[in-house]
Amino acid sequence: MSSVLLDSILKGPDPDEYTVKKLIREYGIPAPRSVLAVESTDYSKLKFPVVIKVSDPRILHKSDVGGVVTGIQNIDRLIDEIRKMQKKFPNSRILAEEMASPGLEIIIGLVKDINFGNVIMLGMGGIYTELYHDVVFRLTPIDRKDAGDMIDSTSIRIFEKSFRGITVNRNSVIDVLMSVSRLSVDIGESLEMLDLNPVIVNADMATAVDAKLILTRRTTS
Repeated sequence: MSSVLLDSILKGPDPDEYTVKKLIREYGIPAPRSVLAVESTDYSKLKFPVVIKVSDPRILHKSDVGGVVTGIQNIDRLIDEIRKMQKKFPNSRILAEEMASPGLEIIIGLVKDINFGNVIMLGMGGIYTELYHDVVFRLTPIDRKDAGDMIDSTSIRIFEKSFRGITVNRNSVIDVLMSVSRLSVDIGESLEMLDLNPVIVNADMATAVDAKLILTRRTTS
């Protein structure tokens, strides 16, 4: 299954976060409700608190350059912060997005191995991903048993029975892994890296809060 949106992405430049989230939603991966901040945008449909982000594939680490403002509680402050962000990043799109419910931060992604092909990754996520090194890899495609084995190979399994007030919904993580596996097959050799970090998981669902997609080879028209 290759979507019209994916076909368009494969023929163009690397997509920004707003576009990547549209793509992963098509593959059944939950992401927070979001809108692009333009003059005619109706923010009343968003549920507060809201976060605003610079949405630009050239900026890989938004927080490091002041490209993220969290915890916005009303429309007046939202509009004020958007104007500041637009002045700071005049050549980038600005994204307003509902904040996800709290939970465990995990990372799910894809990388291309030059010898074996596309590899799916699962591990503890958020800002401590590189510190913990608690990750596991499998070649794609995977099945649901593979996905379950990946969970059991990381500390994520500890949270299934609740730990420090956080409970992880195992099936929601498996569902995201299966969706990412399907996306890996459809992107094929054009993949350089897909990074969903963090994916916030709680007792109800898994939500991809941040999403990056980098391509190496694109289909020419």
